[in-house]
Amino acid sequence: MTLCLTTNRAVEVADYILATQDTVRDTAHRFGVSKSTVHKDVTERLPRINPQLARQVKSVLEHNKAERHIRGGEATRRKFLERSL
Repeated sequence: MTLCLTTNRAVEVADYILATQDTVRDTAHRFGVSKSTVHKDVTERLPRINPQLARQVKSVLEHNKAERHIRGGEATRRKFLERSL
């Protein structure tokens, strides 16, 4: 039974990431699981379940990873502006 639940979650997480382009952190929050669980779902479980879907999700995750320095810088900027008000 647990295998079925993790399989379903892996596919649901993948579909969600593709639909929203969300990060692992945002997806984990949405599904109420840890970032590690989301990462394991899409990098280990999903390729065995649906390799094509796994490749699509991997592309989104790589894009998010490439942009993370921008999001981090923007978060720092907002934090600085809030403190200076």
